[in-house]
Amino acid sequence: MKRTVGTALVAGLILALSCQAGANCGTPVVFPAITGPIQITGGEKEHLFASYYGINSFDRSQQHATVLETDIRNRLPNENDPATLGLVDLQTKEFIPLAQTRAWNFQQGCMAHWLSTSPDSRIIYNDFRDGKYVSVTMDVRARKEVGAIPHPISAVSPKGTEAASINFARLRLTRPDYGYGGGGQDSRKDIPFPKDDGLFLIDLGTGTSRLLVSYDQIRGLVPPLRPGAIAWFNHTLFSRDGSKIFWLARQMDGTARITTALTVNRDGTDLRRCFPDQWGGSHYDWLDGDELMVSANFEGKQYAHVLFTIGQQDYKRLGNGLLDYDGHGTFSPDGRWMVTDTYPSGGLREQKIYLMDMASGAVLSLGRFVQPAEYGGFWRCDIHCRWSPDGDIIGFNSTHSGRRQAYIFRLGF
Repeated sequence: MKRTVGTALVAGLILALSCQAGANCGTPVVFPAITGPIQITGGEKEHLFASYYGINSFDRSQQHATVLETDIRNRLPNENDPATLGLVDLQTKEFIPLAQTRAWNFQQGCMAHWLSTSPDSRIIYNDFRDGKYVSVTMDVRARKEVGAIPHPISAVSPKGTEAASINFARLRLTRPDYGYGGGGQDSRKDIPFPKDDGLFLIDLGTGTSRLLVSYDQIRGLVPPLRPGAIAWFNHTLFSRDGSKIFWLARQMDGTARITTALTVNRDGTDLRRCFPDQWGGSHYDWLDGDELMVSANFEGKQYAHVLFTIGQQDYKRLGNGLLDYDGHGTFSPDGRWMVTDTYPSGGLREQKIYLMDMASGAVLSLGRFVQPAEYGGFWRCDIHCRWSPDGDIIGFNSTHSGRRQAYIFRLGF
């Protein structure tokens, strides 16, 4: 049975907030029927989806999901701690091991992506081999590696032919929970704005790379660095049409992390900041080829999920005040819905998941999940939702059972 906003007290409040924002007042918002959460991994080992939030973890047939399995629980993994990359059968819950990787972390896994050139059979993921970070392409049906590129990936284009790449060794120094151990790249740790490092565009067919935006190029777009500080890049994402790339440039000012959200065309033109000063930026997703959502300090006053058009200042807070916080928001493939989450809050350390109707701004709670206190710092477990290709499955990570495991919701339309 589908959920219709307005049939309960909380739902009615949500509908009222939508009306105040100019939605179709009095017209119920019909949410899909939600089944779950369904736990798809288990046992004594820890499991997590094998990529960052917002990245599709499901094959095109939606029969399998890419998941990492590890014995490590409450510490930062290093290059001597391999995790097993495998597929989970969503019907039988069987974990099917494929390979081991030594370039992974609890936040982004090994950045496994299904390649849209072969969406039911080929994935690409990061590994650490012979002292270097690489990306490996595998045919999961044959369980056979079909190629390796001497660059780690941080995002893959919608067509599956290009990837963005950044320096994960530099990340290990500046944001350890997002980098990899082993020094698989030259971190250039003593250079604040290297001219020969930054955001790279990788041709996945040839393995060749091109420096798209150097650190030196963004020097005038970010606040001045404190003495001894260095800038670093993280969190890259192609727009839905593949024409643009979003990413974050960051630095430390004492204990404060300063962020500048940036975009550039895939050919390296039109490098620009997303926001005015003091807005920063954190989590993100593209709605299409031009509209981008970033959780940011709206007007320098309040973190919110902010939607805007690249090159314009049409900033809009999503959720009519209900989503005014820093969440991992990501849009369904058809752009009709946004799912987001919260960090642990309150004495119970509850993490919450919300589904928002993009047309009205109405918000539905999908659940609350308590994270044990032992999961914190570099090995914390963020919810990190992701959509399936058909938009009828939402995957997420949680520790509410006492172990890190992978879960899904099924949505009925």
